[in-house]
Amino acid sequence: MSAPILEARELRRHFLLKKDYLGRGGGRVHAVDDVSFSVMEGETLGIVGESGCGKTTLARLLVRLIEPDSGVVQLEGKTIADATGGMPITEARRKMQMVFQDSFASLNPRLTIESSIAFAPIVHGLDKKEAVDRAHRLLARVGLEPSRFAGRYPHELSGGQRQRVNIARALALQPRVVILDESVSALDKSVEAQVLNLLLDLKEELKLTYLFISHDLNVVQYMSDRVMVMYLGRIAELGPAEAIYAGASHPYTRALLSAMPSMDPDHRTMEPPLAGDPPNPIDLPPGCRFKPRCAFAEEMCGRIDPHAAAPSAADHIAACHMVIPGSGHTRAPA
Repeated sequence: MSAPILEARELRRHFLLKKDYLGRGGGRVHAVDDVSFSVMEGETLGIVGESGCGKTTLARLLVRLIEPDSGVVQLEGKTIADATGGMPITEARRKMQMVFQDSFASLNPRLTIESSIAFAPIVHGLDKKEAVDRAHRLLARVGLEPSRFAGRYPHELSGGQRQRVNIARALALQPRVVILDESVSALDKSVEAQVLNLLLDLKEELKLTYLFISHDLNVVQYMSDRVMVMYLGRIAELGPAEAIYAGASHPYTRALLSAMPSMDPDHRTMEPPLAGDPPNPIDLPPGCRFKPRCAFAEEMCGRIDPHAAAPSAADHIAACHMVIPGSGHTRAPA
């Protein structure tokens, strides 16, 4: 790992809600709110958090499937979609691809597997014969014999086979960054293990950089070099995987880790690690967004936003007043 290959700076996306004919409703959903991070070349950044925390929206913002309200995404040091000498979106999408959660909905049911993989290279100017040859090589690389699978349609494949096709399709443009959005969550455990090992082999062989989004904390620990924990559209904690799993700083991260299932009967979870539901993303509370569910919340947590006070240059950051020196929290270091 040498230099950042992907950077996001103050990335924001809010979704406006329409009012009904009586004027009720409206407002805006804070899906991604001032998120900044970098991904080093050759590493795997795991992204975790509850459903609705903004993980998938963030991934779609990075590949420009959704346009951000504000903020900057840089790939290889160049701003994506910048008209003043930046990187065009077409070039960015050659270098950054995404594997989606739903393996069946991601594939065109009217195209054969061979055509699905060769489609993007053809669109980007590769000769059709070369594109088909590349599709066959990639099928073989992900463990699907081209002579058996190239002419099949998506409905003729199992879930694990379809996800292997999606991985092959993502690699067809020879990208440098691959975003994996819950790419193994729909698979049974035996197939999941095969796909995870395949991803690790491909990363080593092709010198890839991964953003790995998942609910499964055990899988994230297995795959990731660093972990980013999101809560209500913001980064709650970001740091090396070993440090976070050994001693998380943010109470939300600790609650997530305590919910991990254990095979040891002496370490069973007898009480829920968190109480209550996340606040309404349309009407967010002032100060810390985790305050309504935090057992360590104090009066100042409802007034001051720890997101702005957290040091951004540190290797391990947490948006919590308890770990920010001089924040005023009784548990904060001096």
